[in-house]
Amino acid sequence: MHIPDGFLSAPVAAAAGVVAVAAISVAVKVTNKKMGEKQVPMMGVLAAFIFAAQMLNFPVAGGTSGHFLGAMLAAILVGPWATVLIMSSVLAVQCLIFQDGGLLALGANITNMGVIAVFGSYYVYKGIDALFKHTKAGTLAGAGIGAWFSVVLAALACAAELSISGTSPWTIAIAAMGGVHMFIGVGEGLITVAVLSLIMATRADLLKLQVA
Repeated sequence: MHIPDGFLSAPVAAAAGVVAVAAISVAVKVTNKKMGEKQVPMMGVLAAFIFAAQMLNFPVAGGTSGHFLGAMLAAILVGPWATVLIMSSVLAVQCLIFQDGGLLALGANITNMGVIAVFGSYYVYKGIDALFKHTKAGTLAGAGIGAWFSVVLAALACAAELSISGTSPWTIAIAAMGGVHMFIGVGEGLITVAVLSLIMATRADLLKLQVA
C-alpha cells in the first residue's frame, strides 16, 4: 500500500499532497488547542508502537504479505486528529529512512493511510459503539470492524489514485488492492481487538484520552 515514486501522475501526487498538508495543518491546530499533558506521551508511545508493529509482516493470499496499520487503535485512544499526526510521522520516517514509499508519493500515502483510513475507521467505530450503547462488546466490535475498514478504504484510495494516474486500469487495481487487503484487514481487526481488550482490562483510563 506504500506507493513508490513513479506510480502516480504529477497532478494526482500534487492533489494528494495538498490534502495531506491541509489535514496535517488542521490536526496541528486541533491538537494544540485540546491536547493535555497526558496525550503527549501517549502519542509518542503509539507512534513508536505503530512504527515497530508495521515492521512485522504476515503472509496473505497469493504470496503477498501485509502489516499492522494501527490507525484504528490510535484513533480510539487519542482521537482522529492526533492520529493524523502520528500516522504522518510514522509514514514520513519510513519514507525518508527506510525508503518504504516514495518521497513524491508521500502525500498520497499520508492521505490514504493517515487521513482516509483514520477518519473512515473512526466513524465506523463510533457508529457501531453508539449502536451497542457503548458496551464493552460494542466497543470491541466497532474497533474490529473499523480496523478492517481502515485497511480496505486505504487500499481502495490507493487503487483509485493508480487508476486515475493511468498506472493500472481500475478493474485490475481494485481487484489487486481491494481483494488482498480484505484479508489483510481481518488481521488488522484481530490485532486491534486483542490490544484494545488488553488495554480495557489493565488500563481502561487510557480510553479517556481522545482529542476530538
